[in-house]
Amino acid sequence: MNQKEILRYSRQILLPELQLEGQQKLKAGSVLVIGAGGLGSPALYYLAAAGIGRIGIVDFDTVDESNLQRQILYSSSDVGELKTDRAASRLTNLNPFAKIERHQCILNSQNAMSILSNYDVVIDGSDNLPTRYLVNDACVLLKKTLIYGAIFQFEGQVSVFNELLKDGTRGPNYRDLFPEPPPPEMVPSCSVGGVLGVLPGIIGSMQANETIKVLAGLGKTLSGRLLLFDSLDFTIHFVNIKCNPDNPVSGQYPTINSLIDYEEFCNPAHQKKAALIKEIEPTEVKKMLDEGIKIQIIDVRESLEFDLVNISGLNIPLKNIEVNLSSISRDRPVVVHCKTGGRSALAIEKLQSHGFSNLLNMKGGILRWIDQVNPELRKY
Repeated sequence: MNQKEILRYSRQILLPELQLEGQQKLKAGSVLVIGAGGLGSPALYYLAAAGIGRIGIVDFDTVDESNLQRQILYSSSDVGELKTDRAASRLTNLNPFAKIERHQCILNSQNAMSILSNYDVVIDGSDNLPTRYLVNDACVLLKKTLIYGAIFQFEGQVSVFNELLKDGTRGPNYRDLFPEPPPPEMVPSCSVGGVLGVLPGIIGSMQANETIKVLAGLGKTLSGRLLLFDSLDFTIHFVNIKCNPDNPVSGQYPTINSLIDYEEFCNPAHQKKAALIKEIEPTEVKKMLDEGIKIQIIDVRESLEFDLVNISGLNIPLKNIEVNLSSISRDRPVVVHCKTGGRSALAIEKLQSHGFSNLLNMKGGILRWIDQVNPELRKY
């Protein structure tokens, strides 16, 4: 470690619990951050600033204007750019001594093992169940420590999974807390349920804090404990987690020895129902409208989203769909859509249970409509 580095990290090195030896451990350490979004932004910032020697970023997305309320790595001029590119540039500018590695891809069961194997610690900043189970299982199989975080509206969670303990065993993992995934509709993303902008900053910073402790061997981590944070009343609660001997990936008789199809695992019932849902491209919807074919368009986004941008039609939020059956036609094609196609598929499932057989799910939602039909609506 050269003199410039020692000066840069001097306030940390002054800590009796860290000192130069601990700082050198951070420099020698490597961290992979899954997702450069709400949680990844603050975690990446603080990890780079703290002097982690090598930091990997996994993300496939571009910067959207709706990200800027909470994803502090980016600015207005970054809209439309790859998150991995902008994040790497910003972090290198923050700390040129940190080596930033970009993985511009969707993490899946084919590439997860090879990507995760090159890092000491993994931070999960994802926002969907298949990725959470995928990352957990890969970390258990690879014997990697996983720093878990999740956010929704005003609440957040943090824990440390699969940490190597002093007795040589591994601490609890995500499957000890959630052995089986809940129905997808019970775990809406921030794009559906919303999130207070400062919350991912708090939770992501906690994830960075736990990562630094793991790498430097400091204090007591959240291994075996789930931290629950409520930003509305500013309360913190802890839930104790114990290793489950029946855990399918780390129990006494594990049944999972390699990565599986996590989309199917997390949503088997929905996958079967989805096969019964007829889909239609936005361009086909536009053609039907241009040809004067009588159709009904149902937008199942929230009213605030509808007011922001819409393609006309009737606005019935997903949560109200079953109390508005009389407003939905049964004698002509009904095109149901949302932002990306997920909520509209759930709406169609509910409506089909009430005997509707004339429903079409607009693929890709209004975002694909903007791409294929009307780019002038791109403000959404």
